[in-house]
Amino acid sequence: MPDETPTAETTPRPPAALTAAPGYQVRRLYQAYLAVWLREVDPVLTGPQFAVLQTIQAHPGRDQRSLASAVALDTSTMADVAKRLENRRLITRQTAVDDGRRKLLYLTEDGESVLREAEQRARALDELLLEPFSEAERTTYLHMLTSLADHWVGLAEGPNASPSR
Repeated sequence: MPDETPTAETTPRPPAALTAAPGYQVRRLYQAYLAVWLREVDPVLTGPQFAVLQTIQAHPGRDQRSLASAVALDTSTMADVAKRLENRRLITRQTAVDDGRRKLLYLTEDGESVLREAEQRARALDELLLEPFSEAERTTYLHMLTSLADHWVGLAEGPNASPSR
């Protein structure tokens, strides 16, 4: 009988039931994306931080809660991300005059500079990630990913949530 003791050189292959699961493949994509982001874009600025900076740039002075929704973060995660960005002096948080609980977010000059530099690298990463595909395939795949994300978000929000599409 052959020795079936696992060795350091052999990596077990995931079972077919696992590789056929969409969630498993999404997790693989995300793990690979994080590794490439760290190498190609920024080892300090996370993807969520980048998304928040981009969204603040597009909508300066909007409240933290609505920006959280725009970048698919829950409010507690958004509060943490905003605090970290504020500590790095990339954004300012100002209390809304009409409601002391609302925090309005603005980019600082440093935030604009960091975002400008990261955007160039992020767009280069987008090209790298989609390199194997033609323009038509890229459009199709991005549409499919968006549709899948919209569907999964709807499932996460539950049967009584209003449609987000």
